[in-house]
Amino acid sequence: MMRTRVKVCCISSIDEARLAIRCGASALGLVSAMPSGPGPIPEELIAEIAAVIPPGVASFLLTSKQDADSIIKQQRRCRTNTLQLVDRVSVQTYQELRRELPGIGLVQVVHVTGEESIVEAITVSEFVDAILLDSGNQSLPVKELGGTGRTHDWNLSRQIVESVSVPVYLAGGLKSENVAEAIRQVHPFAVDLCSGVRTDGKLDESKLAAFFNEIQ
Repeated sequence: MMRTRVKVCCISSIDEARLAIRCGASALGLVSAMPSGPGPIPEELIAEIAAVIPPGVASFLLTSKQDADSIIKQQRRCRTNTLQLVDRVSVQTYQELRRELPGIGLVQVVHVTGEESIVEAITVSEFVDAILLDSGNQSLPVKELGGTGRTHDWNLSRQIVESVSVPVYLAGGLKSENVAEAIRQVHPFAVDLCSGVRTDGKLDESKLAAFFNEIQ
């Protein structure tokens, strides 16, 4: 079987980007303004980091925007090669993004809250290049759109992996102590992490190395 890929999220500097890549990351997440959660950085810094990420490593812009025009303008400012849509968007938005941003990957986040998340994942999979399963909650007064540090029901995640034809990233509370079991249960294309490899908010090389040692 192909080794599970790793996306390191909440990258906050060029040095962190280089550290994550050196440890083996195949994708980096750059967080723009969010209603809550860790890791947002200014768009100017996102663009600076994205510019030094080498070919072969995907640069993800995490955006909470939901209208196509705002998302398109943001991507053009930040110049990442992938958009991670952390909130729900309309079918029309997907279509406009495809038309206006050819070659830019679209990854839709599905926050796994129950059986309804399986239906949601199957529905959106028709319009995107990949799905990312996370542990947020869009129904709260202040939306949780990622970075919660919580796991969710991996049985539901496994059902989603088995039900869609696009790659699935697994996020939500992953760390070196549980990632091997998560991979065994879910069989994702890739795993995605943020807080599990940080100390006092900074990317921790020893935690990152321990995490990669557990990847199968």
